[in-house]
Order: sequence, then structure tokens, then C-alpha cells
Amino acid sequence: MTSTAATPPRPLAGQGLILLSVLAVAANLRGVIASVPPLTKEIASGLGLGSGWIGALTALPVLCMGAFAPLAHRAAIRSGAATPIAAGIAAISLGAALRGLGGHTSVYAGTFLAGVGIAVVGTLLPGLVKHLFPPERAGLVTGAYMLAMMGGAGVASAVSVPLAVALGSWSHSLALWALPAVAAFLLWLPLSRRIHHDAPSLDTDDTPADVRLPWRHPTAIIVTTFLALQSWQFYSSLAWLAPTFVDHGWSGERSGYLLSVFTATQMVAGFAGPALADRIRDRRLLLLPAAAAIAAGDLGVLVAPDAAPWLWATLLGVGQGASFAVGLVLLVSYASSTSASARLSAMGLGVSYVLASCGPTVMGLVRDGFGGFRSVWGGLALLVILQVAAVARLRPDLEPVGHG
Repeated sequence: MTSTAATPPRPLAGQGLILLSVLAVAANLRGVIASVPPLTKEIASGLGLGSGWIGALTALPVLCMGAFAPLAHRAAIRSGAATPIAAGIAAISLGAALRGLGGHTSVYAGTFLAGVGIAVVGTLLPGLVKHLFPPERAGLVTGAYMLAMMGGAGVASAVSVPLAVALGSWSHSLALWALPAVAAFLLWLPLSRRIHHDAPSLDTDDTPADVRLPWRHPTAIIVTTFLALQSWQFYSSLAWLAPTFVDHGWSGERSGYLLSVFTATQMVAGFAGPALADRIRDRRLLLLPAAAAIAAGDLGVLVAPDAAPWLWATLLGVGQGASFAVGLVLLVSYASSTSASARLSAMGLGVSYVLASCGPTVMGLVRDGFGGFRSVWGGLALLVILQVAAVARLRPDLEPVGHG
């Protein structure tokens, strides 16, 4: 194998425009998911769904993100990353629009289609960032990517209920998120051919035998384990934070604002985490405090939800945002080449999202079984212990994927 680790990315004219396109695409990677929790009461009433099925509505795109990540990697090997990303954005827009029909089939089918698009885009963007931008800027660009992604989620969670009121339908509110996806598609499409020329298919720096996912690589296993635990925490919190406080008598609109605080603080931590990761080689120094913030937030919601709800949401957002953003940096820093980063991303994101997709549904079933949300947050607090154990193994001297 010929490694590209020592070969700097080719400079691109107009990198600012490419960065803008990357950020526009990233802004659509969570809005379809984050727009659902503030509307769970209305959706459940309109479709006659229990907590398990509502949890599945949040979990379905996450499952797609895991199941289709390896397929996205294979598509990029054949045609490069730029074209599949364009197709993924189109799928997000079509899926969001389909949910506007409001029936059982259209809501779940649209969510599935949008999830496939999110899987393709989310898998391929980290590797593309590694190629298109200098290594010393990888953390900063990843932070900007996180800022855009969490910003989209924050806006979606904050305005979903007001939009449903203004439009007279929860389904129309969900469908509205097709518009920013269409805008991102129109911005990305003219640049995709140029990006494809400068960042060709991912098999250019590996032999055919090296395109397989690194299932047995110790570093890949550790990174994947961390991402799986973090993703379970994040999507379970995203699905059930707002409904928990609705259960405590909050309005859907106010709980949506609480969820927007959760996502807004992720924006700040998601930007700061990768920027600090450019300067701190041992990423455990960032990930352990993040885990502590998550634990504090989980325990706060569990023990005293009404005492300081905005603080608990802030702690959860800071911890989750930093954990996920630094996790994306790991997909780049623990890889020796562009294609190795893509393979590590396909494995790490694929496995973690498949497992994490069970989180909202399982926690919904736990809530139904125990008759309250305390069991949900108690279970999430216990999972932090396993997350800390995984973080402890992320030494800076681990062998990168692609070596050997």
C-alpha cells in the first residue's frame, strides 16, 4: 500500500466556497431528526403511536446511518465522494418532503429515505475534509462542520412547534426541512465535479485488498466502541429530553426551547473541542471532562429535573457536543490516509449508529415498562461508566488504521 500520510492535500482554488458548501451540507445532517422530539405528543396523537414507536421514529434515521455507512464507502471507492454526497443531500430533501403527507407509511418511509441520505453524507464528509484541507486545519474545519450540524439541529428543535402552529399541521412542520436540503444541494452540485477532480475515488492510495473495513484493527475497535457508547447517549438524550419535561407539565414549545439549548451548547463545545484537539495530542484530556459533564446532566435530570433544567440541558449539550466532535477528529487522526479515514469512518459510524439506533426505542420501552422517565436517565448515567472505560484506552500512541 502506498500511504498518503506524508503527501499534503493539493491546494484548491476557492477553498472558502468549498468550505461554505461543506457547512451547508452539514447543516442538514440533524435537522430531520431534531425536528421530531418537540412534536412527539402531536405525532403520537395524530398517528396513535406509543413511546416505543415514537422512539423508533427518532431511531430509524440513526439505524440507516449505521446500515448504509459501508455502502456509502463502497460507492465512494467507485465514483469518489462528491457525487454520492450530492445524491445523499437529494435523498434528505425528498425524505423530509415525503413526511409532509402525514400518514403512517409516508412518515416512516420519508424518515427512512432521509436517514439513507444522512448516512451517505455523514460517512463521506470526514474523509473528504482530510483530503481537501491541510492537516493542521482538520480540527478547525471539523469544528466548523460540527457548528453547522448542531446549529441546524438547534434551529429545528426550537421552531418545530411554532411552525406546526403557524402551518396548522405537525406534518407540514416536518416537511419544511426539505427546503434547506434543497438549498444545500443547489450549492453543492456545481462544485461536486470540481471537488471530484481534486479528491478522486478513495482507492487511489490503496490496493484493492485494502478497501475492506478494518474489523480486526485494535485501534478501529476502540474508536468504534467509544463512538457507539457516545451515540447511544446522544440519540437517547435527543429523543427523550423534551418528552421528559413535557411529562413534568411543560408545554411542547417550552420543551422545544430546552432541546434547542441542548443543541446550541453542542454547537459551542463541538466547535471548541476539535480546535483544542489540534493542540492537545492526548484527546483523553478532552473526552474525560466531556464524559463528566454528561454524567452530571444525566444525574441532574434523574434526581432533580425541575431544580435546574436549563443547567442539565447545558451540561448534556457540552458533554455530547465535545464527545462527538472529538470523535470525528479521531476518525481522521487515527488514520494514515484519506481512504483509511474513510474506512475507519465507515466502520466506526456504521457500527455505532446501528447500535445507537436501538437507544431511543429501548429507552422508550424502558419508560413504558417502568412507567416513568427516571429509569431512562438512570440507565444513561450508568452507560457513562462504560464510556469512560473506552476513553481511557484512546492513547495517543495507538497504531493508525492503514499501517501494517
